[in-house]
Amino acid sequence: MPSTSRPPVLLYDGDCAFCQGVVRFVLRHEKRHGLHFASRQSPFGVAALARHPGLPDIDSVVWLEPESLGQPQRVYIRSEAALRVAAYLGGWWRCAAVARLVPRRWRDGAYDRVAALRKRRPGSAQACRLPAPEARERFIDR
Repeated sequence: MPSTSRPPVLLYDGDCAFCQGVVRFVLRHEKRHGLHFASRQSPFGVAALARHPGLPDIDSVVWLEPESLGQPQRVYIRSEAALRVAAYLGGWWRCAAVARLVPRRWRDGAYDRVAALRKRRPGSAQACRLPAPEARERFIDR
């Protein structure tokens, strides 16, 4: 990932217990501690989605790569966003990059099936634990 002054942001569904579990998984396994998080429902998430036509209707995590060296913000969704998360985690998770050999349409189809199943997962987002104090500053809620 290119070096920038601002970190990437992972937008997730703040009303989804599965999605919040994915965020906790990233926090447990990351090595760099540089990724920021925002729920799609937060003011930041709503504004970010509004800047990119078509995104509000997509049921996906969203990886926002910040502007860098005159390049506009880059947006990744579905399987590409998941692969960005795997690359961010590093280590053995980078092996997931082999999935790029699979056509994106197929990868996204698999992602969409998992996304549909996540709504069946029991649990409430309101019962979700707060992140550890050292990680809270990386959650954007404004």
